[in-house]
Amino acid sequence: MMLTSKTLIQPPSIHLQNPNLKLSPSIPKRSTFSSLPFHRSFLLSFSHNLTPQNPSRHCISPGQELSYENEDLVEEQNEEEVEISREIKGEGLANQSIWNQMKEIVMFTGPATGLWLCGPLMSLIDTAVIGQGSSIELAALGPATVVCDYTGYMFMFLSIATSNMVATSLARRDKNGVQHQISILLFIGLFCGFLMLILTRFFGSWALTAFSGPKNAHLVPAGNTYVQIRSLAWPAVLVGWVAQSASLGMKDSWGPLKALAVSSAINGIGDVALCMFLGYGIAGAAWATMVSQVVAAYMMIDALNKKGYNAFAISIPTFEELLSVLAIAGPVFVTLTAKVIFYSVLVYFATSMGTHTVAAHQVLLQTYAMCTVWGEPLSQTAQSFMPELIYGVNRSLPKARMLLKSLVTIGATLGLVLGIIGTAVPRFFPNIFTPDVKVIQEMHKVLLPYFLALAITPSTHSLEGTLLAGRDLRFISLSMTGCLAFGALIPPLLTSTGCGLATCWFALMGFQWARFFLSLQRLLSLNGILYSEDLTRFELKDKKAS
Repeated sequence: MMLTSKTLIQPPSIHLQNPNLKLSPSIPKRSTFSSLPFHRSFLLSFSHNLTPQNPSRHCISPGQELSYENEDLVEEQNEEEVEISREIKGEGLANQSIWNQMKEIVMFTGPATGLWLCGPLMSLIDTAVIGQGSSIELAALGPATVVCDYTGYMFMFLSIATSNMVATSLARRDKNGVQHQISILLFIGLFCGFLMLILTRFFGSWALTAFSGPKNAHLVPAGNTYVQIRSLAWPAVLVGWVAQSASLGMKDSWGPLKALAVSSAINGIGDVALCMFLGYGIAGAAWATMVSQVVAAYMMIDALNKKGYNAFAISIPTFEELLSVLAIAGPVFVTLTAKVIFYSVLVYFATSMGTHTVAAHQVLLQTYAMCTVWGEPLSQTAQSFMPELIYGVNRSLPKARMLLKSLVTIGATLGLVLGIIGTAVPRFFPNIFTPDVKVIQEMHKVLLPYFLALAITPSTHSLEGTLLAGRDLRFISLSMTGCLAFGALIPPLLTSTGCGLATCWFALMGFQWARFFLSLQRLLSLNGILYSEDLTRFELKDKKAS
């Protein structure tokens, strides 16, 4: 709340030599963004109170007044040029051929890929460094990442809601609402961050104990150390996600990339220094990751401020505004929760199979996550560029279908490449992660379902990103819940057959392919968002149901 107060009481840039100049200039300036409805009236009354009692002592020459007005005109023209260039960039993608579209998509997704890579890269670095020192700590990292990373993944609804709302407002040329949307989402992110910090501090050890089971009680102390240190970064992580997604919604992927490049470097250097040279083990890896996440959040906020928005203006949402956010975030939250539950089920059954099995599963899962994030920018591209084509000012469903064709083509190619490379690493270079022969043998048993699950993921991201852009949220949440019910039944049914870790990875393969076919069928339907002319589906009327 201190941030809000600071934002509200800070007066605009006022020349005290002639305070009336800014209140009634000859050339009207664009209305500034506000984090609260009464912001502008507050500032105007505040500036009136600053007016000196004797104006004659503070007058300026007509030449100076003309100079100030010319500066205002130049500033406004520059703002107009920036906004027009952004609009042309978004519209240009829709008007290009499919080959040029694919090149433009790659130019946007290139930096965006770096954003998605940084998180799994940090976890992969932790896995590699810890695995060189202790197989027990490597195994403990499995349940610990469920509490840290998988639980955090549930809050990606903030990221998706921010990107969707910002991109939609800009597509409809409603720029005045963008700042307020960012402000209320920053508050929600900060609130959820402190809530997760408190819950982890008090219930983290209990969650690890319940998840690991009595047979793996020896993993809890090391895992709890990792979880408690990582929990200190929760508020910064969620606020950083909101700031990052706001930039992506504005079709800017370079600013956030710079922030995460710095944070990844900090994490890598910290892991090597604290774990390998100073011998802090899993605790050192946790400290390095936590510090890097805080640095990344600060740089995300700074990047958003440089675009002319105030990322420090935090605003408490009204009940109606909260319902508007929930109308998007609610179904997305259900979708993400289904994913988290499914991956948690896999880790749970892998943990029950013994220390070496869960260690192998941890290595494969982190490698898998590192590869699958290469497809996430395709989803982000759909969420950033599709809203304008589906329900924006320049609505064109044929162009939206052509854009989706480009995204799926890139996704299929990328999936094949990632499948080959991602499978080759644990097959030919397993010693990068662990020297333990038993762990390596467990890894080699599941490479076939590992490849098949990895190859289809980028195309699935393209399809689901388009559904999110079209706000077909009810279908996404229902289909993901159905895939969860199907996939989660496979491990308990096949565990008794003696297939071991392979049951978990065949379940993951089925989960990914089911998502792909369901999303494809929905988008090709004549009643789908890419063929239907009904615009009422985008109004999000049923907020309370969400």
